Amino acid sequence: MADRFQALADPTRLRVLALLRIMELSVGELAQVLGQSQPRVSRHLKILADAGVLERRKEGSWVFLTLTDAEANDALFGLIDGWADAATRALFAADAARTDAIRAERAEAANRYFAGHAGVWDQIRSLHVAETDVERAIDQALGRRPLGRLVDIGTGTGRMIELFAPRATQAIGIDRSSEMLRLARVKLEAAGIHPSLRQGDMYALPLDDGSADCVIIHQVLHYAHSPAAAIAEAARVLAPGGTLLVIDFAAHEREELRSTDAHIRLGFEDEVMSGWFAAADLEIDHVEHLEGGELTVTLWRGAKQGARQRRAA
Repeated sequence: MADRFQALADPTRLRVLALLRIMELSVGELAQVLGQSQPRVSRHLKILADAGVLERRKEGSWVFLTLTDAEANDALFGLIDGWADAATRALFAADAARTDAIRAERAEAANRYFAGHAGVWDQIRSLHVAETDVERAIDQALGRRPLGRLVDIGTGTGRMIELFAPRATQAIGIDRSSEMLRLARVKLEAAGIHPSLRQGDMYALPLDDGSADCVIIHQVLHYAHSPAAAIAEAARVLAPGGTLLVIDFAAHEREELRSTDAHIRLGFEDEVMSGWFAAADLEIDHVEHLEGGELTVTLWRGAKQGARQRRAA
């Protein structure tokens, strides 16, 4: 306990804590927000990591920081909030405002990429095992039961809707890009499918609590600045017993994808994904790795705690 309080006894480290309370950030992004050199920020981060306050996760040449032990940190932030004077609160607020620039830079990189490649998006996704194999695995992971109210987050050109809307009582596709939604509408109408397509953010879905029975997040989270928040938001809209299926890359070292394809995350470890599911009150019951391409694709399926729906064997 003494080591933890000693680690926090510095204005910069308190600012770091307040920033990571908002979102996961890389070392370089923290340096940008704090207006300090990266080596100096790294020294502060080592002290906090050694005290068990945060953890560092290396992804290629980037290092992302996240807070540890949510329960303990809730108590810690209660203390900070209670003791913070007006000047401290103003400093925290100014730092928080600067994270908007980080979000904007990430979003702009992704938007530039999407706008430039929208017409061949399905083809670009195929850096991995054949898309037909991935889609077959998704179909098997969803089982043969009716899907009920289906939501596809980051629907892109609407491929998941095209495949699974016939098995749903209602299908909703959500995407930030209006250009993607225009392409999806053209594609799905040509296939005789008429889902509800909505422009929206994966961190603030335009849906009510418990309004979905099945949520799919297909090859989207590697663009997310906060995958944990996206999973938590997906869990919010799931009804008890509902299913979340995430399809994305396993952790890899293809660093060039950050610049060539605007990837923020270089895939995900199973244990990291399991932790995010658990934090969102989702229990992972199926993990499948599809190898055979340049990258490995993983399927993570989880059920929201509560009355379980029967899943076909």
